Amino acid sequence: MRITVDHSTTYRYQFPVQLEPHTLRLQPRMSANQRLLAYELEITPPPAGATESLDQDGNLAQYAWFQNLTSSLQIRSRFTVENLRENPYDYHLVNDSLHLPLWYREPLSTALFSYRLDANVTPAVRQFAQSVAARANGDTLVFLSTLTNEIFQAFRPITRIDGAAWTSDYTLRAREGSCRDLAVLFCDACRVMGIAARFVSGYEYASAGQTQSYMHAWAEVYLPSAGWRGYDPSRGLAVTNSHVAVAAAFHPELAAPIAGLYTGGSYAHMEAAIRLTADS
Repeated sequence: MRITVDHSTTYRYQFPVQLEPHTLRLQPRMSANQRLLAYELEITPPPAGATESLDQDGNLAQYAWFQNLTSSLQIRSRFTVENLRENPYDYHLVNDSLHLPLWYREPLSTALFSYRLDANVTPAVRQFAQSVAARANGDTLVFLSTLTNEIFQAFRPITRIDGAAWTSDYTLRAREGSCRDLAVLFCDACRVMGIAARFVSGYEYASAGQTQSYMHAWAEVYLPSAGWRGYDPSRGLAVTNSHVAVAAAFHPELAAPIAGLYTGGSYAHMEAAIRLTADS
């Protein structure tokens, strides 16, 4: 399947402002799941300079800086991706990985340390994760599918166009959340059980042809011999070729598609438009 996305984000300021450097994570990554066929990026006004790099998680990022005052900033990305993975379970887990809490051998355990941090997870979220693990009889893969279905069925989906992702504790108490909120809850529940997990931002096939489309968020877990594998609790499924991953990180802020500040006493208004088409 090929998915083409045209994504435009415009910030309009009440008065001219000075843009601080911005980090853009809008170029889909190349992986075993997807192949990037074409990519274009337009920034208006043109930045004084820009550099491309791999960030802390290997996401493709562009760092742009600006010189003159401006009343608006428009960032437009266009790309085509070929999705490759049709079977989300095309792997084999060894005995060490079949039961919870998940155990990773060294040096992999050290490399995944940050993705397993659960120090800030509240007792309520811990209890939630443990109850799901108990129903799964401590089986790693059953836990992941049960957790995905539990969040999908028991939490009301809502749309929040902007704003930071809620904490897992807040989402658990609210029993509702946007895709990014549910992804954070999924990640924290996995970390309680020793599973390395990270937040993913991108797009999904379900937005094709819709008049109003949004970016999407889900989670990935690291399974020995399988690598990073996606789970989408807001859709109740293991990720295959219906999703296009752009950026992934331990914390949602580190996977944000656009991050930057401006100086000047001015109110900012954001407008976004996403057009997604797909063909087999």
